[in-house]
Amino acid sequence: MLKKNYIEFKKKREFGEILGDTFAFLRTQFKPFFSTLLKIAGPYIFAFLVAYAFYMYAFNGVLNFNVERSNDMYNPILMVVAMLFFFVTLIFSYAMAQSVTLHYIKNYIENNGETNYSQVKSEVYTNFWKFIGLTLLAGICLVIGTMICVIPGIYLFVPLSLSFSILIFNKKNVTDAFSESFSLIKDYWWITFAYLLVVFIIVMVAGWAFSIPSVIYTYAKMGIFSGEMDPENMMNSLTDPIALLLNAISTLFQYLLNIISVVASVMIYFDLNEKKNLTGTMERIQNLGNTSKL
Repeated sequence: MLKKNYIEFKKKREFGEILGDTFAFLRTQFKPFFSTLLKIAGPYIFAFLVAYAFYMYAFNGVLNFNVERSNDMYNPILMVVAMLFFFVTLIFSYAMAQSVTLHYIKNYIENNGETNYSQVKSEVYTNFWKFIGLTLLAGICLVIGTMICVIPGIYLFVPLSLSFSILIFNKKNVTDAFSESFSLIKDYWWITFAYLLVVFIIVMVAGWAFSIPSVIYTYAKMGIFSGEMDPENMMNSLTDPIALLLNAISTLFQYLLNIISVVASVMIYFDLNEKKNLTGTMERIQNLGNTSKL
């Protein structure tokens, strides 16, 4: 039996329905979903925020205009460690957050609106290295595509955004999920790009709103509002404890806002899958037939 306010994923949707159902799902599942996300991915997110603060501190020595202090703070080994720590935690935290979101939705669908924390956690860790592998593969492709020319990077972004859904809902391995994502968006690239672009703009604008306190504080420390800009204060503002805290909070909210993009990509995946394979329709017909036999 379906739970009240159940959001059906396996169906065709118009553009407005994709956005509406994305926010409806997050609204109705807000407490259980974010509780699950923070319990499983929380340590990875915390490690990423620590790495971010460490990264900003390490590179302040390079940018500091005070020569004597800059020489004291400059440490090439510290810089390399900070950079590696930052990128490793970024990859792991992003992969974990995406994995938790997709497995939560998968569990939500399988249990008709109910979710089981233990099952979600078990599946997340079972597929941990798959997500890391696909995240690295997608990231490398996007970087190379963008470096060659921006257009290939944009083109690759569309199918690769859906490859993670294929990995989980179609139960594919990394290479199959990667290749099948291009087949899925065939003949639908432009409309998928339009969907993702609008979601990206919404998330970006919301992210800017959360970064306003950090920006105001940083500008105040730099002396922009008073008209007395000091280069040394500009660099020191990057590692000011309050600035680091505000930046970390802003980064956390922007990180969590990306969940909107993940949920929307699942809606888009099921929409395209339904248009091409009618999977949801066939399941409903089959379930109707099974019910009629009872």
